[in-house]
Amino acid sequence: MAIDPQWADLYRDLHAHPELSFQETRTAGIVAERLTALGLEVRTGVGRTGVVGVLRNGDGPVVALRADMDGLPLEERTGLPYASTDRGRDPEGRDVPVMHGCGHDVHVTCLLAAITELVAARATWQGTIVAIFQPAEELGVGARTMVADGLWDHAPKPVVLLGQHVMPLPSGVIGMHPGPAYAALDTLRVTLHGRGAHASMPDTSVDPVVLAAATVMRLQTVVSREVPGAEFAVVTVGRLWAGTKANIIPDDAELLVNVRTYLPHVRERVLAAIKRIVRGEAAASGAPKEPTIEHVEMVVATVNDPAARTSGSWRTPRVRRSSTGRWAARTRRPSTASRTPRRSSGWWRRSRRTIHPCSRRSSSRPSRSAPPPSSAPHAAGSRRRRIRQGTVGRIDRGYTLGMKTAISLPDELFSEVEILVRASGRSRSEVYSQALREYVARHAPDGITDAIDRVVAQVETDGADREFSAAAATQVLRSTEW
Repeated sequence: MAIDPQWADLYRDLHAHPELSFQETRTAGIVAERLTALGLEVRTGVGRTGVVGVLRNGDGPVVALRADMDGLPLEERTGLPYASTDRGRDPEGRDVPVMHGCGHDVHVTCLLAAITELVAARATWQGTIVAIFQPAEELGVGARTMVADGLWDHAPKPVVLLGQHVMPLPSGVIGMHPGPAYAALDTLRVTLHGRGAHASMPDTSVDPVVLAAATVMRLQTVVSREVPGAEFAVVTVGRLWAGTKANIIPDDAELLVNVRTYLPHVRERVLAAIKRIVRGEAAASGAPKEPTIEHVEMVVATVNDPAARTSGSWRTPRVRRSSTGRWAARTRRPSTASRTPRRSSGWWRRSRRTIHPCSRRSSSRPSRSAPPPSSAPHAAGSRRRRIRQGTVGRIDRGYTLGMKTAISLPDELFSEVEILVRASGRSRSEVYSQALREYVARHAPDGITDAIDRVVAQVETDGADREFSAAAATQVLRSTEW
C-alpha cells in the first residue's frame, strides 16, 4: 500500500507548529475537521482540549485507538526546513520554545491515517472504532482529565484500547510487549532547609548546598544497594538549585528527583528509601527543620494486557515492511520511559560478519588454529549465556555443524526469524528449521538442500544446546558465500 503524500505534509505541518499541554487548540482543530470530513461522530473539548471521534460500522467489538497531541518546552535544533520556531507559555507562565520532541506529531498523523484507511475499507470489517486524541500526556494528567470529563459518556467503552509510541525500530515494524511496557513515573520536589550566612563565615551556617550534594550522592545507593538485582528501578536527580551569588550561602536548596519503576512493591520501596535518606541527611547536617518532600508528578506503569497481545482476534497485527514487502511484528522489551522523551535502546542488532564453519574467528577464510569443540567447554557455555541475554560474540561451535559451504541469507530473513522466535514463543530450532526450509524452497541453488537438511538435523537433535546451535547454524548459513 503506497503512502499518501498528504500524511507527510500533515506531519511536517504538525511538527512545525507544536503546542504545549492543554494548549493544543490548533492541533485539535485540525483533528476535528478531518474526522468530521470522514463522517465520524466528533466531540471536542473533552478534557479541555481533547477530541473524540466515533466510527460505527455495524455489529461487532468496540476498539479504541489513542494518540497524544502535546509538544514539549524544548528548543528545536535539528535544522530541518520544517523545524519548529514556535513559542508558548509553560504552566508557570514562562515564555519557552516548543517542539515535538517525543513524536506526538507522528502519533496524530498515524491515527488520522488509520481512521482514513478504516473508513475506506468499511466493507472488510464490522464494529465500532473510537479515536481518542489526548491532550497533556507530557504532564501525565491528560488521560485522567478526559475520563473525569465524561469521555465514556461521549463514546462507547472499548473491549481493548490500543495506544502507540514511535520507537527506533525498522520501518514497517510494530514492537509489542505483554506486561509492563513503560515504567511508572514519580517526580519528587525536595526542599532542603539550611541556615544562610556569608560565604566567609560558613561556620555560622547550615549549608544546604553541601547537604544537597551529600543527599544526591547517597541517593545513588537506592538502586544499587536496596533494589534486588532482578528488579528494575531508576533514580535520577534531574535538577539541583540553590543560591543566587557566589558569596552567599543560601537558606534552602531544591532537588527534583525522578523515579522509574515497573512493579508497585519496588516503587513503594524506592520512594520510602528516598524519603528516609533525605530526612537522614538533613538530620546529620543539623538542619533547623525537616526537609519538605512534595510528590509533584505520578504516572502509573503502562501494562499491556497479555490477552490483548496473544489471544483471539487481538493477536499481534501483521504489518507490511515497506522495504521488503514482508510482514513483521516484534515483541519489544519493556521501556524505562514513562511515555515521556527518553531514548529507547530499541532492539539489539547483530553486525554482519563472516563466520566460517571451521573457524572460531570472524574471518572470510578458515582458521588453521581452531581448537576442537571439547577443548573450550567454558567458552562455549559463556557464548550460550550471551546469546540468551541478547548479545552475540564469535560463534564457538560453528565448526561442529559438519558444513564446508553455506549460503548468504538476507538480513530480512534473519530479522524475521528473530521476530518469530519472540512473538510465537516457539523454540529457535522450530522457527529456524521452518524458515530455512521455506527459504531453500524459494531461492536456494541446486544441491544445497542436503546441506540445509544436515544443519536442521543437527539443530533438532542437539538437546540442551539446541538454541545455541540454531543461532550458530544461522550465522554459518547467512555469512559464507557459495
